[in-house]
Amino acid sequence: MSNGPVFPNAAYPATRLRRNRSDAWLRRLVAENSLTSSDFIWTVFVREGEGAAVPIDSMPGVFRHSVEGLVESAKEARDLGIPALALFPFVEADKKDPEGSEAINPENLICRAVRRLKEELPDMGLVCDVALDPYNSDGHDGLVSGGRILNDETNDVLCRQALVQAAAGCDVIAPSDMMDGRIGVIRSALDTAGFQDVKIMSYAAKYASAFYGPFRDAIGSGGFLKGDKKTYQMDPANSDEALREVALDLAEGADMVMVKPGMPYLDIIRRVKETFAVPTFAYQVSGEYAMMKAAAQNGWLDNDRAVLESLLAFKRAGCSGVLTYAAVEAAKLLRA
Repeated sequence: MSNGPVFPNAAYPATRLRRNRSDAWLRRLVAENSLTSSDFIWTVFVREGEGAAVPIDSMPGVFRHSVEGLVESAKEARDLGIPALALFPFVEADKKDPEGSEAINPENLICRAVRRLKEELPDMGLVCDVALDPYNSDGHDGLVSGGRILNDETNDVLCRQALVQAAAGCDVIAPSDMMDGRIGVIRSALDTAGFQDVKIMSYAAKYASAFYGPFRDAIGSGGFLKGDKKTYQMDPANSDEALREVALDLAEGADMVMVKPGMPYLDIIRRVKETFAVPTFAYQVSGEYAMMKAAAQNGWLDNDRAVLESLLAFKRAGCSGVLTYAAVEAAKLLRA
């Protein structure tokens, strides 16, 4: 019994596959996948204070926004048809401590930004990262004791972080920490507190990748990281393990799952989608974005074509949507 497509017994010259590529209208008609602005979640950085957005040197075209500046930028994204933002804070050094205390402060930067965005754009989806690395003076996603990342103790803090974000108006809680069991305890905490409608997008398969460097600059955690994250983020050599991670998170109550990074892990995206048939997202991470921009600035890539092609690849692999720093740029290109 065949498991793949059955092709007719036809060959050149009767069959010429170039016929269906001959005209632009026909290429559009027979395209197997498409890309629209509704496929994007715009990943953005927010900072304290007022004034103009602050550029991030390692990510050309990406900025740290003040809360009010982010509101105005979010309106542009909404008008372009982008349905959601994913928010990440730049936390000043004096607000970091070993316990990540600022993460559970209901008046922290993210909670204030969420409340303000919901006042101005109530119909825009807001995705909030749940992890301690922006707030932890050790630069890790979890609590640290004697050089060891504590799992269950971290989960307790993550629950409290998720609750203050939900109370602020966050629509989707996105745990990126990779602690075992965190989806189940966060789901239980949300439900117990009356936040049954708050969704969970799990960073289910997050790899210990070399592609995160510019992001750590953007949130101010890079200089604080002690050691590495290999005891909790996944080994890039592993594929089957990703399916186990996804299965566990779905069993614990995840509504959606994510693979991170994106393009180096298209095979993982495809396996997850084919195995579980659930909403599956990818994060086009900072290193992927920075590489494209650096190559384009040097004239080695056509920026516009590369941006759209890279995003279309995620849809082809099976993604429901993509978290990307290029969302606004790509939405404008699609309108051109």
